[in-house]
Amino acid sequence: MAVNTSNSLLNRTLYIPQMSYEGARCMAAAFQSIGIAAEPNPPGDSQTYELARKYLAGDECLPEAVTLGNFFKVAQSEDYDPARTAFMMPTSNGPCRFGHYLPLAKKIFKERGEGEVMFVGPSSNDGYEGIGGRAGDLVRTGWRAVVAADALRKLLLKTRPYEAAPGETDSVFHVSLDKVCRAISTPGVSHKRRLDLIANALEDARDAFRAIKKIDQPLKPLIGIVGEIFCRLNEFSNESIIRVVEKYGGEAWMSDVSEWVWYTNDEEEKRLIDAGKQLSFKMLGCKVKQSVMRADERRLLKAFEEDFSGYEEPHHITQVLELSKPYLPREIAHGEMVISLGRSIWYWQKGAAGVIDVSPFTCMNGIICEAVYPKVSRDLGGFPMRVFYFDGLQSNLDSDVEIFMELAKHYAQKNHARRTCRA
Repeated sequence: MAVNTSNSLLNRTLYIPQMSYEGARCMAAAFQSIGIAAEPNPPGDSQTYELARKYLAGDECLPEAVTLGNFFKVAQSEDYDPARTAFMMPTSNGPCRFGHYLPLAKKIFKERGEGEVMFVGPSSNDGYEGIGGRAGDLVRTGWRAVVAADALRKLLLKTRPYEAAPGETDSVFHVSLDKVCRAISTPGVSHKRRLDLIANALEDARDAFRAIKKIDQPLKPLIGIVGEIFCRLNEFSNESIIRVVEKYGGEAWMSDVSEWVWYTNDEEEKRLIDAGKQLSFKMLGCKVKQSVMRADERRLLKAFEEDFSGYEEPHHITQVLELSKPYLPREIAHGEMVISLGRSIWYWQKGAAGVIDVSPFTCMNGIICEAVYPKVSRDLGGFPMRVFYFDGLQSNLDSDVEIFMELAKHYAQKNHARRTCRA
């Protein structure tokens, strides 16, 4: 089968990896807004690893196996046509192995005789060539999709541990997600109109979450969730660790996807400054882009000022980087390890009772953080910090989380006055 040279997405179905379910749904809606048929990739299951490992050497990280395996699940469907299929494959810079997996996926599908399949990187110029003049619209709507998904996830995690009727919060979450996705995907409207539609849908979600009946009890120990972005967000990869935390009496607060976006933006600025281009058109472009992003983010999150009181995000990513600096300065360490370290201290400042770092087995970011966390823990008065590694094999997650939660509860009892968050 010949390799397809066309870069057009217009006659294909684009599958978005489920880094998180809500994130994939919202990003698919962003593509739908410009006329691209997009939908989330199938979720992971027991077949995922089996399909992927036929083509992998065994030293690839867990996110690669999950992502690739779920692509193969699409390829098994009866109506699968390589020439009408596209897969989004995220990339990353620096030492992370995941950044090398886009060419690997292309190679594997070509060897399978399915070279007509198209792969799209989130920032790939040639991947978006088929969209033409709509690329700018997609980027802006995509950012709004990220912010909206983060907000819904945050509402879910702060509400579910306190629901009076088990399952009600999940139900409200899914109904709210449907409404938000419809707003994001609305075709043929101005950016201002789309922003209003998404904001209105988020306000409806806020009201629906507020209406959920809560149990009358003290706040539960707050557990910050950091680590490798795919593994911490993908419930299949991390064996639904947040639900296990909730099972043993905790409340989780997970780092947002938007945090990584702000970090990459700040790194872009830093590179320009280091190159002596502080006063340049490129720097001006960065500033304008960030200004627009900030304005959209403020508009969408305005409805949650009361709901997220005590759960405030940093005003700027440099606040997180400054917290990390005494342990992992950004000048000598990069990416998720720096963010995870700084974010852990941010959670401590907000009154968290512990931090869980969710990482794939052998992940460099998790290994380096694990080496530094004991020093941070001592400096913060014995603050519980634990890296949980995942490799797709059965683990003793329940017992390990139960032990961690006992440590967190003990820490919370000693420092009960520190927490400012409210459910």
